[in-house]
Amino acid sequence: MDIMSLTAVEIGKRIKAKEISVVEAVEAALEQIDRVEDKVHSYVTVDREGALKRAKEVQELIDSGTLTGPLAGVPVAIKDNMCTKDMLTTCSSKILSNFKPTFTAEAVLNLEKAGAVILGKTNMDEFAMGSTTETSYYGVTRNPWNLEHVPGGSSGGSCAAVAAEECFYALGSDTGGSIRQPSSFCGVVGIKPTYGTVSRYGLIAYGSSLDQIGPIAKDVTDCATVLEAIASHDSKDSTSIERKDYDFTSALVDDVKGLKIGIPRDYFGKGLDPEVKETLMKAAKVLEDKGAIVEEFDLSLVEYAIPAYYVIASAEASSNLSRFDGVKYGYRTEEYEGLHNMYKKSRSEGFGAEVKRRIMLGSFVLSSGYYDAYYLKALRTKALIKQAFDKAFASYDIILSPAAPTTAPELGKSLSDPLKMYLGDIYTVAVNLAGLPGITVPAGRDSKGLPIGMQLIGDCFKEKTIIRAAYAFEQSRKYERPDIVKTCKEDGQQKGDR
Repeated sequence: MDIMSLTAVEIGKRIKAKEISVVEAVEAALEQIDRVEDKVHSYVTVDREGALKRAKEVQELIDSGTLTGPLAGVPVAIKDNMCTKDMLTTCSSKILSNFKPTFTAEAVLNLEKAGAVILGKTNMDEFAMGSTTETSYYGVTRNPWNLEHVPGGSSGGSCAAVAAEECFYALGSDTGGSIRQPSSFCGVVGIKPTYGTVSRYGLIAYGSSLDQIGPIAKDVTDCATVLEAIASHDSKDSTSIERKDYDFTSALVDDVKGLKIGIPRDYFGKGLDPEVKETLMKAAKVLEDKGAIVEEFDLSLVEYAIPAYYVIASAEASSNLSRFDGVKYGYRTEEYEGLHNMYKKSRSEGFGAEVKRRIMLGSFVLSSGYYDAYYLKALRTKALIKQAFDKAFASYDIILSPAAPTTAPELGKSLSDPLKMYLGDIYTVAVNLAGLPGITVPAGRDSKGLPIGMQLIGDCFKEKTIIRAAYAFEQSRKYERPDIVKTCKEDGQQKGDR
């Protein structure tokens, strides 16, 4: 049996039926990490000893009947900006290269209560600032579908780990598309929930009004199951919302009859790759054939989403990252003269170029004389974008759009032009500005064999609607595995034969 080809829910059922032990599942994941990690580089930290020890503990709890949930015993990878007690949490930055938190993020705790086994922490763009996972202090992550291409970002490590079958599912964070865009590039499913649905306690902040933790997995069923496990009201997070309904798996039905789906003309015009457009139009036709009502409409304000997002996100980042100063924790420069020099040198040496760029931009837009001209104007624009979505959702249940203008670009092509990289987020950032839920589901591949993802956007607290549509679409196509997974399996079998 090829254990790693199973979904998280499937492996959970096998463990519960005693067909596979938790230790066997963890060992299979660790073996796959050994096979492909030197090529893909999804992880920053792999906790072998901790995972195997935890596997034995979870197995005892399953055997005693204490753990009965669908994710009990299933190995998971966690993005490296979520605190994990006594395990390195670096945000893929030099400034936190020695940081071991004294507590665990609430979303991760919820998974542990469900019986999850943490394999390790995944690579990411430094402090989640980037769209390619190339700004990491620990080196780039590569796309399992083509190692010369990026996996997307900032949750590129988590998405690549799922695609390369180095874990059964993963957690990512989404500030401006950082779950949905890399899920599209890596051919996996990722959900960004409504803002406040999953606690941000223990998530190292980038843009506090935009950040949201979400699941990444092979299929919609896994994502809905994981979201059900991690979503909760948390009094430790002032932005956490208490919801009446957390039963996301009840939306896993192959039925979209009567659902009204809007396709924004603004999203399908200039700048969108023709192959991406063609694939998404075919995907829309699949949903239409299943009974959905599909119409085009004008969303408006699209061109203002990117500038508004980067002004707000950078402003919040400049404030949030001021705590990393070399005093209480993290990296401290070796030689300095006085306190101010220590601050300056520690931050100059500890932060990478992209993080410095955004801190400076954020400090500028918040400074005296520019606050009204940039930051306040961006906040007003954010309110107008929310109004535009409210108007759209008065007519439609779901908005269908691309997750990115192109498929995954080649390594080294994006960082040379930061503005071009920022524009790559055009289809995802508005969802965060408006606090909406969104899901990316694989829709096909381009002529180079790279995955194309379809993004479905719902109104606030309507995760079940987008899960239902994504699940229905998913039934029309099989899950595809990257060649690297097949090649590594074959290589391993040949070595075993010898």
